[in-house]
Amino acid sequence: MSTPRHCPGFEANKTLTAFICKCPNCGKEKEIFSDEFDKEHTCAGCKQKIDFSRCTLET
Repeated sequence: MSTPRHCPGFEANKTLTAFICKCPNCGKEKEIFSDEFDKEHTCAGCKQKIDFSRCTLET
């Protein structure tokens, strides 16, 4: 019998959903996970704040 090998915390993170947010200023995409919505994110291209209302579910 073997035991599965996973990174610590695997079970808590396997249900995360990824969202792709486009910067309304420059259009650069940023991947944000569902557990990160309580954090502020800025665009890597133009340094503007990311507007979460423009996020779409990654399929």
